Amino acid sequence: MKRRLPKKPKKRNNKVAKIGISFPEAYEVAITANMVKELREKTGAGMMDCKKALEETSGDFDKAVNLLRQKGIAVAAKREAKATTEGTIGAYVHTGGKIGVLVELGCETDFVAKTDEFQNLARDIAMQIAWGSPKYIRREDVPEEQLDEEREVHRQWAIKEGKPEAAIEKIVSGRMERFYADIVLLYQPFIRDSNITVGDLINEVMGKLGEKIVVQRFVRYRVGEME
Repeated sequence: MKRRLPKKPKKRNNKVAKIGISFPEAYEVAITANMVKELREKTGAGMMDCKKALEETSGDFDKAVNLLRQKGIAVAAKREAKATTEGTIGAYVHTGGKIGVLVELGCETDFVAKTDEFQNLARDIAMQIAWGSPKYIRREDVPEEQLDEEREVHRQWAIKEGKPEAAIEKIVSGRMERFYADIVLLYQPFIRDSNITVGDLINEVMGKLGEKIVVQRFVRYRVGEME
């Protein structure tokens, strides 16, 4: 009888047999329900959007937050030319009844205007106006004469402080950013999360709802104050 040659040993498969994935993939970060919930509470984005953002950033919470914000900015740019003929009036009266705010928040459709996310945004912005007392909605709303006066004040201040001539314009620019944060609504730190501005907040909600959202106008009343 012919002697049988021994069988060649099978090559070891580098995949996990039970789940059919390679070893490097086996160590990917698992996206848990609690992670998705925390991101949703932070950004207000939808559950699936939060899950996808966490997956795309390998579970990095801060990167996922930034990704969702960037998506909101992209939606804002894409829908810039859209008309905002629908919306709601947000209202807020501060404890004690001494300060009250009305704000008109515009969007594209009545469907979005009736969502909880949009209504909550209107209330948050009204509260922001009561707290921050902004004078304008956008940078371009600030009169050029006022900007020139403010720049000159900071320029003279820097000169009196003995700052180098070459650094004065940079110093003035930095102080003007703080000036905008004081008087321009969209540049103010959001009252509920100082890490973002009101403009960032609006972009986040735009990314979630998929429509252009615009602060059209507002009025802030304080007992004893007259325009």
